[in-house]
Amino acid sequence: MNYPLDVLLVPLQILIIIFSIYILGTTLFIFVSKKEDKFLTPKHRFAVLVAAHNEEQVIGDLVHNLTILDYPKELYDIYVVADNCNDSTADIAEKEGAIVYQRTNLTERGKGFAVEWMLNHLFKLDIAYDAVVFFDADNLVHPRFLIEMNNRLEKGEEVIQGFIDAKNPNDTWISGTFAISFWLVNNFWHFSKYKLGLSAVLGGTGMCIAFKTLERFGWGATSLVEDMEFTMKVLAEGIKTTWNQDAVVYDEKPLTFWQSWKQRKRWAQGHFDVAHRYIPLLLVQGIKMRKGYILDGIIHLLQPYFLLFSFGLIFTSILNARYPFYTNIYNWMPALFWTLILLSQYVLPMIILFQRKITLRCWFYFILYPLFVYSWVPITFMGFLHRNRKVWSHTEHTRSMKYQEIFSLTNQEKRN
Repeated sequence: MNYPLDVLLVPLQILIIIFSIYILGTTLFIFVSKKEDKFLTPKHRFAVLVAAHNEEQVIGDLVHNLTILDYPKELYDIYVVADNCNDSTADIAEKEGAIVYQRTNLTERGKGFAVEWMLNHLFKLDIAYDAVVFFDADNLVHPRFLIEMNNRLEKGEEVIQGFIDAKNPNDTWISGTFAISFWLVNNFWHFSKYKLGLSAVLGGTGMCIAFKTLERFGWGATSLVEDMEFTMKVLAEGIKTTWNQDAVVYDEKPLTFWQSWKQRKRWAQGHFDVAHRYIPLLLVQGIKMRKGYILDGIIHLLQPYFLLFSFGLIFTSILNARYPFYTNIYNWMPALFWTLILLSQYVLPMIILFQRKITLRCWFYFILYPLFVYSWVPITFMGFLHRNRKVWSHTEHTRSMKYQEIFSLTNQEKRN
């Protein structure tokens, strides 16, 4: 080693290269076909749970949508917990056919607390539910969502994440790039991992969790990223989160950069918090149980750290080129390696977007997509600085839309 800092920076560079190869290798499994035999006879009974805080502009559309799913009405009930609401959320949800519980607690605020409170009520009911399905108030749901989750429950899966699509990808460049991000992560990360036999990660909505699993472990996920927290909690017990590509939920994406910034900063804060608490546990449990998919959960939790380290090295390498103070081993890597990495960032996403037959407007947003990606760097940095702050940041939802509109737009995109 030529410089004192090599003791730290050379191993760090090697780790980042290994991480990049691992991510690229995992990504490529999206192109491996996985045929599935389905059980299409409705059998399982669901409690559909929606946690809502001042969502009067969108809650009616969702509840109405849920009442017309392609599943026997006697096999699912719709529950809405109106959490610290001071608008008409409860009245509208009840009018559309939901069973409404109103919660007021100004100390324990946030979706995680509302979900835990509502689950405790469900546990006391004299109703034999097989699973709880979770949606956000701004969502719309594909009619076959429950039949697809019924299929996976029949196969013994306990924690299942559906495909999170976008309700409004054509509204603004922010909602468009946000949608593209979800389409790519859903396919290249979660679906690929599922094909590999690894664990996906819950996404906050479109989730299905077996009732027995919730009773056994409790919810207990009240951080800023309650979905990721519960994922890691049960993963440490050896329970994977599986992926259901055919159970689709449509999520409202932020319309402005500031909305996007606040939401993603909350995710980053929560990610660092969960990583700090669960990486040691997953390491111990993964080794103890000899389960590679538990150790893989650590890779997911380390992602924001690798992002910061990578861009830190990019910044220092600019200085290092003029005033060398550490060994840059990236210069030793074959040019073909860097070519593959560069192409994978653009060619692979384009394949997925071509398959989705997205609109011309979304193709324009794809040109702006790098701006969205690189904005994660300052957001992640701020999330790290504020990782110990637990104040919930509510995202206002205003995009009222009927499911029939989603169905019409989807068919139009396919025709185009």
